[in-house]
Amino acid sequence: MISTPSAGRRLTLVLAALVAAAAATLVIAVSGARDSEAESGHGHSMAAPSVKLNHKQLAFHDGMRKLWEDHVTWTRLAIVSFAADAPDLDATEARLLANQDDIGNAIKPYYGKAAGKALTKLLKEHIVGAVTLMGAAKSGDDAATAKAKAAWYVNGNQIADLLSSVNPKAWPKATMRSMMKGHLDQTLDEAVNRLNGRYAADIRDYDRVHRHILMMADALSAGIMRQFPRRFR
Repeated sequence: MISTPSAGRRLTLVLAALVAAAAATLVIAVSGARDSEAESGHGHSMAAPSVKLNHKQLAFHDGMRKLWEDHVTWTRLAIVSFAADAPDLDATEARLLANQDDIGNAIKPYYGKAAGKALTKLLKEHIVGAVTLMGAAKSGDDAATAKAKAAWYVNGNQIADLLSSVNPKAWPKATMRSMMKGHLDQTLDEAVNRLNGRYAADIRDYDRVHRHILMMADALSAGIMRQFPRRFR
């Protein structure tokens, strides 16, 4: 039940966002999408005219989005639980780590088991590194925070470089590094604002994270479909 006018407005906005997201699944940028968030400073050069997708392409496109939406959703829930010392933190982190297995498995049919396992390993290090970084930030240890942040960004580059190595034409190294940096920057903003009780800013940060990760997912699915067109006919 909506008990206040402001709550009703919030629900309307949420429903509108869901309708927009559903409509967005009907098209995709062939070689990736431009990050629409100019304020983030992480524009990319992979934009191309959108095209209609066939059933196989649409299923793959939507599946890739689901994997990466799970990534940012469970990351957010882990941040919220961590900040609040909530009892569900261990279970939430376990679900988040399982998502990294899912993402790695998703690329195995195209790039092999070794690449899939390598991606999962790096993504799990990404999650563990984020927990280490949040712990250092929450404790107020500036030196430990700086060290954890540097390691986290190194890992982000490693993820970008691995993806670029298997599909360099669709995913140039510089572009993938820029995409990953954007994801890390925005996730870090989200975590810091949550830890400091700046909840309105934290919510805005998550919206930015969500939009950015959909752009990344579209770039990944588009790159795979271009590289293996016969599998999507």
